[in-house]
Amino acid sequence: MMNLLHWRLLVAVADANNISRAAEEIGMTQSGASQAIAQLEASLGFSVFTRERRYIGVTALGEQVVAHARSMILQLNAIRLLADESRELNSGRIRLASFPSVTSTFLPRLLRDFKRLYPGIEVVILEGTDEEVEEWLAQDTVELGVIMNPAPGRAKVVLGKDAWVAVMPARHPLAGFARTSGITLEELADQSFILATGGCLVNGQSLMENAGLKLTDVRVKVRDWVSACLLAGEGLGVALVPESALPETLHGLCVVPLAPALYREFGLVCSPSGNASAATQALLNGLGK
Repeated sequence: MMNLLHWRLLVAVADANNISRAAEEIGMTQSGASQAIAQLEASLGFSVFTRERRYIGVTALGEQVVAHARSMILQLNAIRLLADESRELNSGRIRLASFPSVTSTFLPRLLRDFKRLYPGIEVVILEGTDEEVEEWLAQDTVELGVIMNPAPGRAKVVLGKDAWVAVMPARHPLAGFARTSGITLEELADQSFILATGGCLVNGQSLMENAGLKLTDVRVKVRDWVSACLLAGEGLGVALVPESALPETLHGLCVVPLAPALYREFGLVCSPSGNASAATQALLNGLGK
């Protein structure tokens, strides 16, 4: 069945004369775009595009289809603009509190898509610890906040989750076996430990305490996740860090999943002013789709 995404893709391919660039523009994979075009052409019963090496052309019938698709998309955009204007979404500001590991991993794509839909709304990111984000929400100084492990029903939108992993020197006695089978918190509790907090209450120590365990040999305590990984690479001990916070280069390190797996979950929570903000609700509605 043809939908709006198919028609947007069709116009993008006609403009770019290239499936890869068109797919990237509308947020699809190349293989998904190729399949969608094939389905659209099969549904129409004729070819819209001619395919040559590194170049996609448009057939005579395809030109007419593309023209109608452009008109349809323009009309739909006009309807959306009218609706947005009625909700005063042509301008505004949303203050969104988060912490660095989420700001750099989960938010960029989502905020880029929102900016494309609502270019007049400014989203200001405030970074802090998980405790600070909670304070800002309670004081109503931000409209939205990213909360770690929110209580059921509290988050308006769940952004995703992030696995905890153990980081140790590649030559560590536990590295070889644990690399494939995973490692338990019990096995890590009595190791020389590098405690990284990331500025958050949920960290290696709290994970141990929640499991009824205690770290017996904390050699170093640092705030930064990457610093903990670098220290582990120098042989100072093992560390527990979120997978998304791993450094790009893992030379000299062994990264081992926990068994059983443990995750950090991230959700967006509204303050009272956020609940009353049309711009904030538009952002949440867009992320929830």
